[in-house]
Amino acid sequence: MHLRNGRSSLVLAAVLCLVPAIAIGAGTFTVATYNVENYIDAPSGTRPAKSPASKAKIRESIRAMRPHVLALQEIGNTNALLELRSALKADGLDYPHWEHASGFDTNIYVAVLSQFPIVARRPHTNEGFLLSGRRFRVSRGFAEIDIQVNAQYRFTLFAAHLKSRRAVAVADEAEMREQEALILREKIDARLKANPEVNLIVLGDLNDVKDSRSTRIIIGRGRAALTDTRPAERNGDDQPNPNPQFEPRHITWTHHYGKEDTYSRIDYILLSRGMAREWNTNGTYILTQPNWGVGSDHRPIVASFVAAER
Repeated sequence: MHLRNGRSSLVLAAVLCLVPAIAIGAGTFTVATYNVENYIDAPSGTRPAKSPASKAKIRESIRAMRPHVLALQEIGNTNALLELRSALKADGLDYPHWEHASGFDTNIYVAVLSQFPIVARRPHTNEGFLLSGRRFRVSRGFAEIDIQVNAQYRFTLFAAHLKSRRAVAVADEAEMREQEALILREKIDARLKANPEVNLIVLGDLNDVKDSRSTRIIIGRGRAALTDTRPAERNGDDQPNPNPQFEPRHITWTHHYGKEDTYSRIDYILLSRGMAREWNTNGTYILTQPNWGVGSDHRPIVASFVAAER
């Protein structure tokens, strides 16, 4: 038995007792990320409580994707996460395994819902950095978990939500986001150094475009660079860009910024070279739903993978 991440057969056998039978035989699985915009139970500062209509649209979007693993940003405390989990289960979509990671921000968090067992947890909840002589903490922390899909396949997932592009008085928002990106990249590099072939997914709301410094830091360079899955709308577009230097002109925006009335791609699913070998491009897309904005100012993205080493 070959496991790229390496575990004893005894521990693995115990874990597999928890894997749903439907998942073990599955040929492919899907991983999604969704910023659910202030999914909180009660108002907090400028953040309103999530309305029933907005919650219903969030669940509708998740049901449309039916991901096996779902990373969430801007989820509230554990009560809010478990309320969403319970509501999804009532809708026929069960996520028995979950992770909730905290950070400096005590209103919104990152979390993961999974149909597969989470076999290791390494939350990063107290990371800090110096900027212009001042000490800051990473606002939302990072979730890092190992997920066992079946007897032969496992992957590591990092879920992140970097500093927003909203200006703050204490420091430059872009510089703060770059520092958070550097910390996340250090953790990615540690995983790749331990095992260059590790199955690794880095996903979430990075709050900037692909050519920004913070996003480029996380993607990296050379053999350690991550592959950008670049999900797009399933609207029939299939032609290459007339300029071969650029990506196809597919519709890839994930976020509407109301202040500027702009649409941009700031949510990502990034893959290590080990994980990219199992990537199923045909099952990777941006969900398009009528009245998507009732649920969130973001649109969810999903990627598909073969559940076997290649």
